[in-house]
Amino acid sequence: MTEPTPTDMIVATEAGGVRGAADGAIVRYLGIPYAAPPKRFELPQPAAPWDGVRDALDPGPAAPHRVSDFPMVDPSPLIGHGSDGGDGDYLRLNIWAPVAAKDAPVMVFIHGGGFVVGSKDAPVSDGAEFARSGAVCVAINYRMGIDGFLPVPGVPTNLGLRDMIFALGWVQRNIAAFGGDAANVTVFGESAGAMAIASLVTSPLAKGLFRRAIIESGHGAMVRDIAVAQHLVRKLAKVLRIVPDADGFRSVSNEMVQNAIEKLAKPWAIDLRDAGGREPVYGISRFIPVYGDDILPEKPHDALRQGAGRDVEILIGSNAEEMNLYFVPTGVRAKIGGLFARWLLGRSMPDAKAALMAYGYKQKGVRPGQALTDAMNDLVFRWPARQYAAVHQGRTWMYEFDWRSPACNGELGACHGIELPFVFKTLATATGPKGLAGEAPPQELAERVHQIWVGFARDGSLPWGEFGADRQVYQLERGEAVHEPVMPAAAFVPE
Repeated sequence: MTEPTPTDMIVATEAGGVRGAADGAIVRYLGIPYAAPPKRFELPQPAAPWDGVRDALDPGPAAPHRVSDFPMVDPSPLIGHGSDGGDGDYLRLNIWAPVAAKDAPVMVFIHGGGFVVGSKDAPVSDGAEFARSGAVCVAINYRMGIDGFLPVPGVPTNLGLRDMIFALGWVQRNIAAFGGDAANVTVFGESAGAMAIASLVTSPLAKGLFRRAIIESGHGAMVRDIAVAQHLVRKLAKVLRIVPDADGFRSVSNEMVQNAIEKLAKPWAIDLRDAGGREPVYGISRFIPVYGDDILPEKPHDALRQGAGRDVEILIGSNAEEMNLYFVPTGVRAKIGGLFARWLLGRSMPDAKAALMAYGYKQKGVRPGQALTDAMNDLVFRWPARQYAAVHQGRTWMYEFDWRSPACNGELGACHGIELPFVFKTLATATGPKGLAGEAPPQELAERVHQIWVGFARDGSLPWGEFGADRQVYQLERGEAVHEPVMPAAAFVPE
């Protein structure tokens, strides 16, 4: 194949020309602004046009966030190394496209990180292999934390979701120039990115922006009532010593914001349970989307029951041992005592002891930390994902990632985030002495998982049947769909 000339790498966007870099059969375009630099608590605005051709060779800054040290494994391939936000011009996207693509399927990735950390530039989510497989892959940044998900009175809510919708609109208007088919967009994401997508499927403001969605370790239950979330507004304002309004929060620096976020991350720092005694995120993050606005008029699972998103084809799934990422490297699973396990889970649900008992608590040979981990695998991730699949009225398929990582002395297992290097075929980024996938993860599994994602984005095809009354769940390592019984968690999670 003839190498493209520099002019072959220049694409005209609505704001001006961009020049990418060829790499064999694909072209990378990095750091394209899809919006102007954001102003705190203001709606996203179009990027200012530029004259001539802009080099799209540098990804630019990520949204401000701070990454804490993590014992035993290195999470940076999944979430990056943190950012101070640079010059603030971080509402950007990356594109990986096949050379001379035409009407190719489009895959838009929304990164995870608990709505407080992460970046489109995390090594694990390099989209080059999707381009080599014939898709145009896009990855986006969005506002996080206080700037993206704090419902300060008098300012637009869910600004992080609004950024995502703005980026998807940019894709609709511009992706044909990169060889993509705007009528065949699949949005996919992991963790917080998946939670966001699960919500956007139901949003009236996102209708028509994508045809399919892949929801990895996510669902629509991690949303808060605006009134409950405003407890967080007041608590943060108290920590920052400011008035709890837009002017007060505009007055604080990104560094002060990150310090406050860290302080409130501790499990005892704030109570965000609703009137029913439930905290939908189980303490994993303080920042999540809120419902009751124009983006999410109601809870996503309720909206699905009424037919919202029925025209979107959905592939949704979870990993078999999600909470291992949080509880194995930190030693919680091995060391936590029974009283603390009950207290910790009780911070998020009213019947914590009964839930733990359903997962072996007090049984001979079952440590409290193991019961807590097993219960939260299902309560936080696996069962709500099945609930989402069950109430979505369009075509829906369910998977489970079941390959067990040998990291952490063989204990990390099929933890949260472990599917990402297989999905993107970027195993090298998660391999090594502190790699999430251990020393020698199976490339063959990455080939299969990656092709399943590509096939779904191309035309909605999958090698197993839809999720329904027979509860078919496709186990990715095993390579077949199995009937999955109802989980004990079903008795403790609201419909």
